[in-house]
Amino acid sequence: MNKVVTFGEIMLRLSTERHLRFSQAKTFAASYGGGEFNVAVSLANYGVPVEFVTRLPDNEIGACALKEMRKFNVESKNVLYGGDRLGIYYFETGAGTRSSNVVYDRANSSMATITVGSIDWESVLKDVKWFHWSGITPAISETAAEVCLEALKVAHKLGITISSDLNYRSKLWQYGKEPSEVMPELLKYSNIISGDIDTALFMLGKEQASPNYQNETTLPILYDQIFKLCPNLKIVATTIRYSVSASHQRIGGVLYDRKTLYSADVKEVTPVVDRVGSGDAFMGGLIYGILKDSNDKQKALNIAVAACCLKHTISGDCNLITLKEIEKLLSGDAFGEVSR
Repeated sequence: MNKVVTFGEIMLRLSTERHLRFSQAKTFAASYGGGEFNVAVSLANYGVPVEFVTRLPDNEIGACALKEMRKFNVESKNVLYGGDRLGIYYFETGAGTRSSNVVYDRANSSMATITVGSIDWESVLKDVKWFHWSGITPAISETAAEVCLEALKVAHKLGITISSDLNYRSKLWQYGKEPSEVMPELLKYSNIISGDIDTALFMLGKEQASPNYQNETTLPILYDQIFKLCPNLKIVATTIRYSVSASHQRIGGVLYDRKTLYSADVKEVTPVVDRVGSGDAFMGGLIYGILKDSNDKQKALNIAVAACCLKHTISGDCNLITLKEIEKLLSGDAFGEVSR
């Protein structure tokens, strides 16, 4: 299978344990993650050759992040070094009616201070089939947005398939620009977008809609608005999430290619162990499914939804799930019996 490159920031995640509040925590569990890195880990688990491009501080914490990439068989040969620090986020796990909470500490991180011209994208993307980015990278700094655009222009010129996860994070857009001032120029290169209709229209600077994802008549009309604004777009996929509580989610999915609307059955996910990274798991499954068979979009969507569901059972950012486990869920086996 052809190579995929993802681009973004890997962070140190510090999580409270046993659903404690920040104010109760005496210790934090340390792990590593980040939207685009999480996608890379999923793909590596599925046997896809994948490389993660990022910028790390040249210190012990940066070295730990690099070891994390290598541990999950994610290629790291084009990792840059520079800047003072690795980004951090603190995570408080919710339960029942109490939502989870994230506090970011990533200002002036190595990725936030990356500059145009520091990566030789022509070399990095040579012989690459797929390039993936998300809306998190252009949110962290203006220079990160510029480097992302630099990569997209090269990927587009080389005929590489480009995917993006919208990943709107309101807490991150703090450098003086709104998403609608930055994202349209980036999204115009994307061939595949993962995200909900409201977020897409918001980022594209258009009036938001109120989509009913169960209405197969009106959905294509709303999705068509996104296609009109993104000239290279071929597929839009949306994770359908019905949040019963922090501990109980109902997960489905929709995919539209401007001709056919595909939908995946909603699955019950309870109890939820960790929902962080579940959207990245969906994206990783979708990329794998399309790489495996670009003509079977229904199967690609089913894989994406199954991967998303299974991620809710995994603690940490990364979806440590195998293809065998995904196929088992798709076959109707969701009983969680011991495998002997």
